[in-house]
Amino acid sequence: MQNGQRGKLADLKGKVVLLDFYATWCEPCRLETPHLVDLHKQYEAKGLQIIGVNVGGEDDRAEVPAFAKEFGIEFPLVFPDAQFVDDYLGVNQNIPQTFLLDRQGNVVKRYVGFNESRVPELEKIIQSTLSEAQ
Repeated sequence: MQNGQRGKLADLKGKVVLLDFYATWCEPCRLETPHLVDLHKQYEAKGLQIIGVNVGGEDDRAEVPAFAKEFGIEFPLVFPDAQFVDDYLGVNQNIPQTFLLDRQGNVVKRYVGFNESRVPELEKIIQSTLSEAQ
């Protein structure tokens, strides 16, 4: 799903997936990103796959490499098609939005916006979801 490849969530079956819909210019997204980087470092080896889904518009695409470098992002940052965005965000297009999917691809938790106080809750849900049988 990098370097122009097309990817599908089905390719990630068996992993716990955290989809984060963001834009580089979105201030709450920028506040959330260091926490995602930490979660990635902590839980990638245990089966967590974080994917940053850029919904900042055509002009934002060129900003993504600098954004990734600024925050030390080592998880994939992708550009979705409109249908994928609509399937997840629906009528509420506010960002950031974060979806945690279990190993079967089912949505376990959805967060709209970012609040520092929810980080421990998200980590507990990730731990719980990772520990469920595959």
